[in-house]
This record gives sequence, structure tokens and C-alpha cells, in this order.
Amino acid sequence: MTGIDLGLLASLFAIFIYVFIKHVISAQYKVYLFFHFFMMIWPVGQIGVHTTEQPHLQIAYITLSFVGLSMLGFGWLLFAKFLVSGSYYKPNRSTVLLLLAPSILLSAAMIWNPSHAFVAPVHGSYEERVYGPVFWSMILLLITYFVYSVQLLWRKARLLSDRTDKARLVNALAGIIIVFALPVVDLTVNVILDPWLPVIPGITSFGILLSDIFFLTSLQKHRSFDLVRIAQQDVVDTLSVGIIVLDEHDVVIEVNRNVCPKLGIALWKPINLTAILSAHALQPEAGEAFLLEFRGHASKRLHTELAIELPNEPKQYLSLHTAPILIGGSLKGRVITLQDITELKSHVLKSQEQNNSLQERNRALIYMQDELFQANRKLEQMAVTDSLTGCFNRRFLMQQLEHEVQTNLRYRIPFAILLFDIDLFKHVNDNYGHLVGDEVIKRTAEAVRGALRRTDILARYGGEEFTVYLPHTSKEQAEMLAQRIREVVESNEIPAGRGRAPISVTISMGMHVVEEQTDIQIADVKSYLRDLFTKIDTALYRAKHNGRNRVVNH
Repeated sequence: MTGIDLGLLASLFAIFIYVFIKHVISAQYKVYLFFHFFMMIWPVGQIGVHTTEQPHLQIAYITLSFVGLSMLGFGWLLFAKFLVSGSYYKPNRSTVLLLLAPSILLSAAMIWNPSHAFVAPVHGSYEERVYGPVFWSMILLLITYFVYSVQLLWRKARLLSDRTDKARLVNALAGIIIVFALPVVDLTVNVILDPWLPVIPGITSFGILLSDIFFLTSLQKHRSFDLVRIAQQDVVDTLSVGIIVLDEHDVVIEVNRNVCPKLGIALWKPINLTAILSAHALQPEAGEAFLLEFRGHASKRLHTELAIELPNEPKQYLSLHTAPILIGGSLKGRVITLQDITELKSHVLKSQEQNNSLQERNRALIYMQDELFQANRKLEQMAVTDSLTGCFNRRFLMQQLEHEVQTNLRYRIPFAILLFDIDLFKHVNDNYGHLVGDEVIKRTAEAVRGALRRTDILARYGGEEFTVYLPHTSKEQAEMLAQRIREVVESNEIPAGRGRAPISVTISMGMHVVEEQTDIQIADVKSYLRDLFTKIDTALYRAKHNGRNRVVNH
């Protein structure tokens, strides 16, 4: 018996070391390692039980094994929630405590073992033992964790259309079933049927090892952790300059690790350039001129220099550059770069004889600015999407439609535009809060995106309102697609969290199809689109007025 459990423990430990050394420890890998740690507790306890004949040590090892097993239920539930919700899932403290509390209470009861309510020895030894109500309560808790975890994974897997994502959840589902099923077999054979069947060792340990392989496969083969986000952040952090990205309201939405902490830049807060330049501008007049240009000329690239001097620290010089992010001539944000030029500035101030070195460094700085200019072009692409849903934003849609509509009318190509919003969305915010409301908007967009064709364009029009552009689409095809979108949204279930029942929402939709065209000449395409959306909005209003959850064709 000891040899089997010892071999399985060695295998689990080897997997633990492999994951810890070979992988980037993202949020999901942290949960996995937490889960894996409790997996290793069971064979440790089993080995201890069979290597001692002292009852007080035997009961300690038995308690250790089952405490680990009870915590394992919480571990696989948390792991399932991360797989279902994605790598950015961050449970709050109250949720974790609520899920963990039953395991902690039962663990305390097993450690205390009042009146042998957990386990009692047979003939003074725990080699053979009788289990009490605390043990069976622990079994019932594990069943509860198992059912809830399987339900989460199965429901999410049914909603996914991507085969890779579905396979990832199915792998994890198989692992949870195995880690639950084999202990049930162990319980049946070695506890319930113990008087009639011989003891079969290592069943639970083998199940833990086998399930661990499934969980690790789910993480590695199907890439359930967010490599893209990690890679993007690593690329930004490896640049030798500090980078700050602002939105159109000058709120900091991204900052890399090379930004000087002395400047007090905080993520998701407005940047206070007035305070920064007042305290650190190398030349006060240049700082004031920079602020005037920054506020009055949105499309200009600007440059100034900072000098940061603190007590008992050497003076640091920074070159500050700002570049606008423009889409369609409209300012959508700014990129601020901070280059440490302390050494360069020191050379200039000390001696004019080092002018050649200064020019060479300036050329390097210009080259770096060119690299950052290319990065700005990529950031402009990011600005055409909605941050919550990942759909295109309204601005991109209208720019695209201006070109598409002119082409369609010129060559008499049929097309359709749908406008829909979520019915009674205010009730969702009022009853569940804005975080759940945001999740409803996000999940609704995902469901609609899955029902569209590759050539269709889905855009967030505003709030809970979305627009779909259907190119090369007849009236019959548009009506069929609109109904399919409505049905997909109606059948979509969205988790509400905190033990609440999932939310189901419906949408009301207005539609307009341009199919049989004459040779139309458009003088102002923007005016044409405004009229078009007025018609569609009227159809949407009629859909809501007629009872919601329906499609009305203008």
C-alpha cells in the first residue's frame, strides 16, 4: 500500500515542480498550483498511516488526508470558476470565504473529532476504523462541490461554439469527474463493502494523479491562460522608455514599469500634467508653453524636459514626448513617452566638447521616436473597438458604412442594417448592479457575434444598444438572420453570481433592408445614413411598443 501511494506522491510532486519551473505563473496557474497542493496531501497522509503503529500518529495522518480531501473540493470549484469565467476572473474576498467556509468548518470538526464523530479505531488501532457523521458530512460536501463544478463547466461548454475552448472545458470536466469518481469507488469498495471485499489500495491516489494530468492538459494543450495579454504586457515592459497611454479625457489607461514612480502616475486616474510640470519642468517657461500646446493643439506632437530632484538622491533628467491618437481627425487619446536622459544631460551640462556624443544620442532618440510612431499606429487600431464587448465601436461603424453604402447604391448591391437593444436593461442594473449589467451586455454581444456571418459587422451603438450591418443580404436573408439573433439572445443564460439564478434577457430589433434600388445619387452620405438610422430607430420603437422580444422591419 505504502509503495503505491509513495509512487503516486512522487508523480504529483514531479508535476508540481514541472509546472512551477516551466510555466509563467498566471492567475489560472496559481489556482491550479493551489489545487495541486491539496492533491498531494492525500497520499502523504496515506503513507503516514501505513508507516506507523502508534494510534495518535495514525489519527493525525488520517485527519491530514481527509482535511486535504475536503479542501480539494473547494480547490476544484475555484478552478472550474476560473476556467468558465476566463483568466481575468477575480473573485472577491466574501465569495472565496463563502465557498471555503464549509471545508474549514468540517476540517476543524475532523481535527477535533469529538466523541469519535469523525473516525473511531477498531481494537485500539486506526489501521481498521469506523467513520462517523463528520466523515459522511464531508462526503456530502464533496458531492455538493462536484455537482456545482460539473454544472458550471457543462453549461459553459454547451454555450461555446469554438472547438478549442469547448475541448478545454471538456478536459477539465473529465478531470473533475475522475477525481470524484475514483474516491467514490474507494469509498464503496474499502469502506461500505469492506466486510465482504478485500482492501484495494491506492484508488483515490490514482484518481487524483489521473485527474491532475487532465487538468494540466486543459491548461497547456488548449491554452486556457491568457498568453496574449502576458505577451502584450511583456513587449511593452521590455521597452527602454516609460510609456503612458491616456484616453480622450486624459485618464491613464496603461502604464509600463519603466515610468518613473516619483511622478505619481496612477492607473485609471487623470494625469495631472500641471502639477508634474510645475514641480519638475527643467525650464518653467518651457513647461507653461508645453501645457498651452497640449490643451490647445490636440493633433500636435509635443516635447519638453523634466528634472527630478529629491533629497539625498541624484538629479534625474527625463525627455517627455506626447503623440496624439487620432481616428478620423478626432482625438481619441495620447501616448506619453518618458526617456531617461540623465547621462546625456549631464554630459551636455559638464562640457560642450562632448557635442558629437550628444548628436549620436539624439539620433538614437529620433530612431526610438520612429519606433513609437509605429506603435501609435497599432494603438489607433485598438481605438476602433469597444473595450467592454470587443465589438467595433459606433465611430468605426459609421465610417465603414459611409464607404459601404455608397458602393452598394452605386452597384445595386442589397444590404440590411439591424438596430437592437436589450429589453428592460434598467431592471438588470437596478436588481443586480452595474457589474452584472456590464456582464449581460458583454455576454449578449458574444452570443450575437456567434450567430453572425464572417462578413457581417457588429458594433456597440451606445449603452445596451447594438447595430449589425449585413452586406450582400436580401430581405428574406435579413429576416432569417434577425430572428436567429433574437432566438440566440433569448436562449443565452448569463451567470448572476453569488448563488443567484442565471439571467436571461431578450432584445427588440428594428430592421431596414435596401434591396430593390434605383440609380440613386447621394450628395451627402452622412445625411443619408442619418435618415436610414431614423427609420430603423422608428422600427425599433415599434418593436418595443408592440411587446418587445420581436423584430420589426421598416
